[in-house]
Amino acid sequence: MQPINTTKEDGIMDFLVWLEQTSIATWVRESPTIWAYPTVLFLHTLGLGIVVGVSAAMDVRILGLASGMPLTPLKKLYPLMWAGFGINAFSGTLLMLADASTKMINPVFYVKLLFIGLAVVNIQALNKHVFRNPSIDQIPMPTIGKILAFTSLIFWAGAVTAGRLMAYIGPVSGLQ
Repeated sequence: MQPINTTKEDGIMDFLVWLEQTSIATWVRESPTIWAYPTVLFLHTLGLGIVVGVSAAMDVRILGLASGMPLTPLKKLYPLMWAGFGINAFSGTLLMLADASTKMINPVFYVKLLFIGLAVVNIQALNKHVFRNPSIDQIPMPTIGKILAFTSLIFWAGAVTAGRLMAYIGPVSGLQ
């Protein structure tokens, strides 16, 4: 009997292949219905448009664009932004499961997750430092608000760019 020679990397890859073989991952990846991969991808795009679009609208307003528009009403868009984020988290998880053995070994995937994490922390900081200030429409925008708005734009642009680059850099493309 030969000893089994497994490494930590083999175990991780076995787990990723197992994820891809779950029924939900197989359905998303292989089902011929429009309700599988095309719908999940559409939902991911929709969620992305909502969360990044609303966030960017808030950011450019904080940076001075449309300065005649009060900031206070924009706070009401936070639930919409979080709904978009929820749609993205759900659909992104399904897309990752469908192709776990390539996405989860792609360094660009982790760059994308890092940018998303930074953007989420940034959204919370913007809420704390800008939108919780009851006199925000009567005072000049604090420097911290402008910095947070600018970095928010950078973080979301980084997340979107990394997401697109996953198709061109890494195991799927042959460039590693």
